[in-house]
Amino acid sequence: MKKLTVIDFFCGAGGFSEGFRQMGYDIIYGYDHWKPAVDTYNHNFNLQCSPKNILDFDNSIDEINAIPNTDIILGSPPCVSFSSSNKSGKADKSLGVKLTETFLKIIAVKKHQPNSILKAWFMENVVNSKRYLQTAYTFKDLGLTDWANEHKISPNKIAIDLFENTTVINSADYGSIQARKRVISGEIIKQKKLIIPNHTHSNPKIKGSLPLYKSIKIIQQNFPTPYQEEDLTKVKDINYDIRIPQNQVTDHFYDTGVYEVEWKFSKFWKQNHPYMGKMSFPENSNNPSRTITATKIANSRESIIYKSEIKRTGDGEYRLPTVREAAIIMGFPITYQFIGSENTKWRLVGNAVCCAVSRALADTTLQFFKLSKPKKLIINKTPKLEGVLNLNTYKLKEFNNPPVKNKGARFRRHPIKDGNLTVTLSNYDIDKSSKTKNKWFTSIQYGTGEGFPVQKIEDEYYKELEPLIKSFKGGKRFLEIINNGFSEKIGNKIQLQDMYEKQISVENLNEPTMLVDEIAKIIEKVGCPNSTFEQTEKVVFENKSVVPIKQVFALYAVNKISSIANNK
Repeated sequence: MKKLTVIDFFCGAGGFSEGFRQMGYDIIYGYDHWKPAVDTYNHNFNLQCSPKNILDFDNSIDEINAIPNTDIILGSPPCVSFSSSNKSGKADKSLGVKLTETFLKIIAVKKHQPNSILKAWFMENVVNSKRYLQTAYTFKDLGLTDWANEHKISPNKIAIDLFENTTVINSADYGSIQARKRVISGEIIKQKKLIIPNHTHSNPKIKGSLPLYKSIKIIQQNFPTPYQEEDLTKVKDINYDIRIPQNQVTDHFYDTGVYEVEWKFSKFWKQNHPYMGKMSFPENSNNPSRTITATKIANSRESIIYKSEIKRTGDGEYRLPTVREAAIIMGFPITYQFIGSENTKWRLVGNAVCCAVSRALADTTLQFFKLSKPKKLIINKTPKLEGVLNLNTYKLKEFNNPPVKNKGARFRRHPIKDGNLTVTLSNYDIDKSSKTKNKWFTSIQYGTGEGFPVQKIEDEYYKELEPLIKSFKGGKRFLEIINNGFSEKIGNKIQLQDMYEKQISVENLNEPTMLVDEIAKIIEKVGCPNSTFEQTEKVVFENKSVVPIKQVFALYAVNKISSIANNK
């Protein structure tokens, strides 16, 4: 039987198309405005597509009519503006909505045009996108009033129904080495609804007969490390029946080690965030990977960081995944190539649709139409390396160019998170989220989430805490250490800011991140009790009656830093 044909909008690197190709579909064309994406798509699907702004179709029915008619239409509108991580979820959503509705407009025309051959369509986006799209679109909503009238269809008739044709899926349920949650919308036209593929894998926490989720450990145990020497040993693809010489495995044998200042920053925000839950550091290899993102970054809460396979302390002790590891996690065969620089490749991989998910949708569609499936997945067994910038160097990185912060960079850090509160050193007003003030602040944050109460503490307040601290176990020893050795490492306000921006300590002074981290170590060293005390005679923490003793110690030390810095 003739293969079902596919066209892919916002095609990116081609993850959506790849899953369908593996199930025997014929990939006709891919549309994307970004040239590296189109180049990558062409390279892997042997096509000659050209960059195209999808919004061009919004203003021209002729443009839509010129799109090849296919059995299947795929689309994954850019998720950046919808993502909850983008500017803390406050980014402008209008472009994302416009692009998505333009895609739905194309679907509406291709679905309802005379003699339509469209059998199914599918759309993928981040979960947050549901909040900004309508549950149903009439022809009028999509700017197709004239088109509907011309075809004797009421403009007020529903053209695209998303309400019952949208679901949230987890890629790990379909054999991906990644727990990536995404919204899938679409429908089998004949059925007038989205058919959700059956799971192929299950969460270990849920009893069942399906194979358990795949974990990162599969890669760690069955794929070469980035530090392996170059040779001709055959490397087996973890996800597919592919074996190729190691020297044909691209974008993997290079050093992804990160600077100490970066991984320490990431570790802090993963494990000690003021109001968000604790995350593993490094990644828990017994679980599927967290979501691969489009940005190669080592100093954020969302960074994916592994322990290095080679012995290092400090710089390079931890590393990022390689582009190839990220691509494997996304479900791309090891023969699949990405065109561009390292950052471009990361964006291509992180923005893609997980191949395990697209393959499951392709499989379900074949089952519905009672069409035969290929006996083996259709994959490229040999990489096409011509024109590919290979990131492999087989060399260790030299850590001689540490990252620096921007001038006037904001600083915020707390020694410990306990009792649903934190004591924070910052160089700006946290409650006002202001710019830096050429001053250092001590403050207490109560509760969790945005809008939590903030209590500002004046400089020199630490002096009032000394009698209270002395009354606790380890208190005298704590004061002795803070006032004899620790305090001498505190620079003035300008020095602290300069050291923070350059992320280095100077002479006998410590960079502010190191100072705050040292407080937690000192509290632990002196044996400060894990218990709480009730504020009776003296109220220090205004919004709490019962407070962890450790937080009183933390408040003393943090306030000592801000007081010395501002008055030195």
